[in-house]
Amino acid sequence: MNQSHVFITGADRGLGFALTKNFLEKGYRVIAGRNMPEVNQLDALAEHYEGRLLSVSLDVTSDQSSAEAAEVISTYTSALDIIINNAGIVGDTTATVHDPLPFDNMMQVYNVNALGPLRVSHALMPLLLAGKTKRIVNISSEAGSIAATSRTSWYGYCMSKAALNMQSAVLHNDLKQHGGQVLILHPGWVKTYMSGVLSEVGDLTADQSAAYLAELIVKATPEPAEKPIFIDYSGEVWPW
Repeated sequence: MNQSHVFITGADRGLGFALTKNFLEKGYRVIAGRNMPEVNQLDALAEHYEGRLLSVSLDVTSDQSSAEAAEVISTYTSALDIIINNAGIVGDTTATVHDPLPFDNMMQVYNVNALGPLRVSHALMPLLLAGKTKRIVNISSEAGSIAATSRTSWYGYCMSKAALNMQSAVLHNDLKQHGGQVLILHPGWVKTYMSGVLSEVGDLTADQSAAYLAELIVKATPEPAEKPIFIDYSGEVWPW
């Protein structure tokens, strides 16, 4: 049995839940960050994988919640090998610069998508540095690529993912000095719950995307590169 520990945010449903299932199937011990107590898929999964799945309450927009989650996790394990920052929201996708812009909505998207992963990584850094691989995976998007963008709206989402990419690069510069690294992954166009309800539009199901991503995460070279990589689920390099 694999004794490595992976922590996954936004694990209640969608891609986070699919990643949780995939890593459990691979034999990992998984700690799942949950923020939707009304969704009970994780409970059934914990019964099936008795002793290998711990659910932890986590609001990635809260410093206190992140610190409390880290405290709970530290009672379960003394080390984390992988942190997957998956929790994310889309926000408004329609407003252009010619429309009334929902700045409060953009701030919420930025808090979840850009600051949330940094908040979680910061809270869990002592556990990560005690782990073997010391690997942080930030689930980004093609929307975070400045060079490839073609949208005329989606301001909050695109800007938050671009900020996430920069945050990842800064964090990688530090983490590589400790033998760790940051991976920035675009999961593809996934049928998931980013807007709050399940979207049936997309190229991949959550399970399909999670299977690709998990293989990339597990098979990543243990030697940290000089700069972090920004790739999609198929391994294709994306422009910054």
